[in-house]
Amino acid sequence: MRYDTRYRSRSSLFYSSFPSGVKWLIIANVAVYLVYFFGSFLQGDEIFRGLKLVPNDVAHGEIWQLFTYLFLHSLSGPGHILFNMLGLWMFGAPIEQTWGTKRFIQYYFLCGVGAGVCVVVANLLFGNPYLAVLGASGAIYGLLLAFGMLFPDQEILVAFVFPMKAKYMVMLFGGIAFVFSFQRGSTVSNLAHLGGMIFGYIYIKSQFSRRPSLAAAPGFRFDLKRRWKEYKLQRAKKKFQVYMRKHDSKRGPWVN
Repeated sequence: MRYDTRYRSRSSLFYSSFPSGVKWLIIANVAVYLVYFFGSFLQGDEIFRGLKLVPNDVAHGEIWQLFTYLFLHSLSGPGHILFNMLGLWMFGAPIEQTWGTKRFIQYYFLCGVGAGVCVVVANLLFGNPYLAVLGASGAIYGLLLAFGMLFPDQEILVAFVFPMKAKYMVMLFGGIAFVFSFQRGSTVSNLAHLGGMIFGYIYIKSQFSRRPSLAAAPGFRFDLKRRWKEYKLQRAKKKFQVYMRKHDSKRGPWVN
């Protein structure tokens, strides 16, 4: 049975831009960030250490950290969570609308947990097993990989300036993550980025290798102008329906 990977449009701007999986992941991340921010301000950062990904702690049984670290972001500034959530929205929304919410959520956490496993193994063997890691970047890089495989010719503005096809963007970011994963002393876990892409690639190849095509509908475009028109059309329909209900209510009930 061929798996349908066509882009599924929605009737309104909100639901086409924020399918349920992406929407609730963003809400959960922002909510945890606010709790983390105010909790650290009032009680100190150490009370959240058990939720961060610490390789030595995971090796001693605290495996829940492979999941919880995905919802914590750096408090040094809003840039960390802002760019992760932007990536979740940009790449996650079309993927969820193509695969469906269940498969999208499974893939997101597979990439995130897989990235954490790579960090734990590498630090236990070669790095610092007591270094805490946090952030959803590993899962986001997995989404980037899937987006590049689903929509390889879709143009994306890198740094909001340079247009680049998605397949080349994946190669560029993957290459950067690979090169800098050997760098020590960096505050960015490039190994997690690379791990998320590796686990995402394995998942996609194992799930779709026997299917005729992984590509989405060639007509897909991340077109804000089109979505704005859809939104205005939907609002006009609702206004017309409200008008008709008010108008028909004066006639009395219909008799069939």
